[in-house]
Amino acid sequence: MFSKKFWIVLGVLIILSPLFAYAADLVGYSEPLENIAEKLGAEEKTLYEGILPDYSVPGLDMTSGTLISAVVGALITMGVAFGVAKVISR
Repeated sequence: MFSKKFWIVLGVLIILSPLFAYAADLVGYSEPLENIAEKLGAEEKTLYEGILPDYSVPGLDMTSGTLISAVVGALITMGVAFGVAKVISR
């Protein structure tokens, strides 16, 4: 379905992704929508916590929880994308 080159590039990006998270932490990056909400005084009203709220896994440290959340999110996204691609290709 996909070429060997595609899988190599995808693998390299997955391996390098923690470096981008580390760099964002070094420069103090934070979510733009959260910054605007804070400036406007908006309050958070959570309707659904999600399966891994705040990128955390109960019982694990923040770094491990974030890594696991990223892997789960990537797998879900890829699964949906492959599913949509199969439906479209028919």
